[in-house]
Amino acid sequence: MSQPVFAPGEMQRYQRHVILPGVGETGQAQLKQSSVLVVGAGGLGSAAALYLAAAGVGCLGLADADSVDESNLQRQVIHDTRQLGRLKVESAAERIHALNPWVQVDCHAVHLEQANAAHLIQGYEVILDATDNFTARDVINRACTALRKPMVYGAVYQFEGQVSVFAPHLGAPCYRCVFKELPPDPTEPVGIFGALPGVVGSLQALEVLKLITGVGQPLLGKLLLVDTLENRYQCIHISQDPGCPVCGTGTAAV
Repeated sequence: MSQPVFAPGEMQRYQRHVILPGVGETGQAQLKQSSVLVVGAGGLGSAAALYLAAAGVGCLGLADADSVDESNLQRQVIHDTRQLGRLKVESAAERIHALNPWVQVDCHAVHLEQANAAHLIQGYEVILDATDNFTARDVINRACTALRKPMVYGAVYQFEGQVSVFAPHLGAPCYRCVFKELPPDPTEPVGIFGALPGVVGSLQALEVLKLITGVGQPLLGKLLLVDTLENRYQCIHISQDPGCPVCGTGTAAV
């Protein structure tokens, strides 16, 4: 693939990347050429999309069918009061363009579900799961497994969060290897400590940047647990399950 042409002045904003060992101009070019789909433009997606845009990811896809509600603004910092009632993907795209006009933003104002997941996901290099329910994560995981795309997972609940990278094609487990039984999705809103999605979403963005540039060790085969009340981070090892209904031996993702 030919080296991307950076616009005049564009590289100036990436100088702290360019002088960084392991990233440099090569890594910045990889980011420029990359495409990432962020599924969910809420709390996790807010932090992740902003940092990916700031880092110079060339194409960001945003998938979310919801509109901005006042109750979102306690944690979904990509939106503001002026955007109330507007589609979240449109609100987020406007903020991203204001932050970095050289990022292409694809707005998908749809709920990702089994019928459209493969179509949406296949055009992107890395998929960032910023959803808030078990059903959506299972759908994303199945499509990512079938299409051999890494799924950068994040979840928050009250004061705690989790981050991992699920990628059976890279020798790591998939979502269902770890979460074997899917509980029912909550029918009522769950309390979330306001800054927690910012922490977890930022960690997800870091994992995406590592996957694209090849710097460091992504959370493949690891699950990072975040406890904000104790300010404690714990990383546990996770393994592929041969009996997994999605990626196990003799199964096919659907």
